[in-house]
Amino acid sequence: MVEVQKPVSCRRVTELVTDYLERRLPFWERLRFQYHLFRCVACRRYIREVRQIVKTTGELPAEPPPPEIEKELLERFRNWKRTGG
Repeated sequence: MVEVQKPVSCRRVTELVTDYLERRLPFWERLRFQYHLFRCVACRRYIREVRQIVKTTGELPAEPPPPEIEKELLERFRNWKRTGG
């Protein structure tokens, strides 16, 4: 009996994005992931943004942010997590 896999959801795309971009997804999972991207404009945009962030941050100097910036970023992230993103 063949097991039918559920389609990849938008939430699952956000969970798998790193593995996808680093080509660590198993073949069938990658295929399901790409099929979702083919159908979902929002997730394609998300993947483009993540790629750009990775490219940009790879070009930044490895200096820690000023304390006030770090504090603000952490607070924004906490608020984002509380509201469900």
